[in-house]
Amino acid sequence: MTRRTSLKLTDERERQLERASELIAADQHDDPPMSVVIDAALQHLLESKENIDDARGEFDPETIQAIANTSVIGLRYRTSIESRWR
Repeated sequence: MTRRTSLKLTDERERQLERASELIAADQHDDPPMSVVIDAALQHLLESKENIDDARGEFDPETIQAIANTSVIGLRYRTSIESRWR
């Protein structure tokens, strides 16, 4: 991972952060800081990978792929988890 000193907020990234903020807000009047939203998104990604790995012994690969496949976590039948970013 390359470390950068600034985070460029494109319009699309701003919309995604706003939508994610709504998901973790305590109520409609809560406005969590961006760092909390980013921390929650990172934690969710890490936990999703762990959940997928744990489910591999219980469920068939097609079911896991149908439920867990996203634009971030790409699952191929009977192979590994890979990131589609970059």
